[in-house]
Amino acid sequence: MTKEPRTPAQVLLESRQRDSREKRAKVLAVVDTMKADGDPITFLAVAKRAGVSNWLVYAEGVREHIEAARGGQAKAGARKRKEGSATSAASLATDLEFARAQVRALTEERDRLRAAMQRNLGEQVNVLASKDLVARVQELTVANQQLTAAMAQAEADRNDILAELAEAQDDLVAARTALRNMMRDQNRDAPQ
Repeated sequence: MTKEPRTPAQVLLESRQRDSREKRAKVLAVVDTMKADGDPITFLAVAKRAGVSNWLVYAEGVREHIEAARGGQAKAGARKRKEGSATSAASLATDLEFARAQVRALTEERDRLRAAMQRNLGEQVNVLASKDLVARVQELTVANQQLTAAMAQAEADRNDILAELAEAQDDLVAARTALRNMMRDQNRDAPQ
């Protein structure tokens, strides 16, 4: 029994079919990887990461797999929001306002302490006799150093709060950008 030789058209057809199966398998693997990594799944992102053309991700059999993965991610996001584990924009705004209030309170406290220190030093210098003045200046120098250290600590705390405030602002901007991108992607992908 001898096999009939294949024609060039048959060889080309088999090669294209094998290539199509490999590309589809690669797309499905990329979708599974993105789902496992928690990356947002969009048709465009899958096509780019798999290195295939956009039409392939919309092809029958592949499109359904991507839509199912997107649906799973949407359900997981809704579940997180329902459980309260996802940070909302209102929560971030509240945190930001709270941090600003703390910064204002610390700044006011520092200013009050500085003014009280100046008043106390002025009053004490006027009351003391000249013979006790040298000893008192040394005591005041030590007290001044302690207050300077306390003020430096208060400023360090204020700087930490300002850094947290900046981070909260960055998180808020990132959350808004992500929401905007998600809405744009969903509007783009929504059937018309």
